[in-house]
Amino acid sequence: MSTRFLHPFTSTTRTDFVDGVRGEGALVWDADGRDYVDAMSALWFANLGYGRREVVEAISDQAGRLHTYHCFDPFTNGPADDLADRIAGLAPVDDPRVFFTGSGSEAVDTAIKLARAAHHRAGRPHRQLVVSRSSGYHGTNLGGTSAQGLPLNQAGWGDLAPHFVSVPGDDVEAMSVLFAERGEQIAAVISEPVQGAGGVIPPVEGYWPALRRLCDDHGALLIADEVICGFGRLGSWFGVERFGVRPDLITFAKAVTSGYVPLGGVVVGASVRGPLEAEPDHLLRTGYTYSGHATACAAAMACIDVTESESLLARADELGERLRAGLATSVDDGLFAGLRGTGFLWALETHDDQVPAVVRDRALEGGVIVRPLPGAVAFCPPLVTTDEQLDRVVDTVATAARR
Repeated sequence: MSTRFLHPFTSTTRTDFVDGVRGEGALVWDADGRDYVDAMSALWFANLGYGRREVVEAISDQAGRLHTYHCFDPFTNGPADDLADRIAGLAPVDDPRVFFTGSGSEAVDTAIKLARAAHHRAGRPHRQLVVSRSSGYHGTNLGGTSAQGLPLNQAGWGDLAPHFVSVPGDDVEAMSVLFAERGEQIAAVISEPVQGAGGVIPPVEGYWPALRRLCDDHGALLIADEVICGFGRLGSWFGVERFGVRPDLITFAKAVTSGYVPLGGVVVGASVRGPLEAEPDHLLRTGYTYSGHATACAAAMACIDVTESESLLARADELGERLRAGLATSVDDGLFAGLRGTGFLWALETHDDQVPAVVRDRALEGGVIVRPLPGAVAFCPPLVTTDEQLDRVVDTVATAARR
């Protein structure tokens, strides 16, 4: 197999790979004809699974007419306008507009820029500090790398962007102390509803409402990084709905198109829009060549249609409970140290003598794809996974732990 492809988050000298060639529902097949239950929705994104004709046809139809055209002044396109209206109607954000990017990493960097720009245009240029939480993952662009709370991902790249600080995850007191000491400098707090790549860590009770209150009391903005949780993963369109909070900005990507084509974006609420739109004809000097890509937006509309027509938000809760109950038996049997998560997003905590990557490899041999994380093995199956496939996941991972 060619080694010219420099793979992301992979050993630079690895040469043996699983070559995926086909998918249907929650199953994928490799080049040798083996099938796997994809218990990770690829990389947290394939909520609708594989081979969805509705999405493929939407892509083909749009690409056959006008695959895209840029949306810089003075142009737009119908799919981008329609999708912005659709997402604005679903998002738990006050009077929003939607800015499109090509990925979650671009969405995070854009949200940070917009938060700082809003303060600057409101006469608060000193508010530049962005606060994140330990174990938070916010992509790999410069802003997201600077914001995240995973030191290994920050090491070795040289100086990162200034005005970022991370506090211990779920420690409301630590966040309160930071606001007391530096509240006038804080532009925004960024956090995932449930921390994903950092270990599938749900918030402690009351944490999100506490964040909202601190931001309101001190004039900071709240960014919900929904790149993993958004579009059904927690049984609602956006994860923060599960915790009763309305943020000022929401980043999204991944499941918005179920990965059929790349798309990301930022839901921009009234508290941010106000300063940005206060001056007539103010030019928003940020964007990407593919912001509002017509074919990607058409795919996202089809994905939302399928999610609604098949009641997949409710299905996520049903599947999540089945997965939780099944995985809990492995904990009860002593095969794993613990279980954490919510909705349809879970992780088994490994014992000190267990290596998550070894569990992953053994599960892969048994025909199930999971993801190793620090001290845990993660599960994020498609929302179309069958009960039987979910049971196969549970049984295979238990067998992998026994070996």
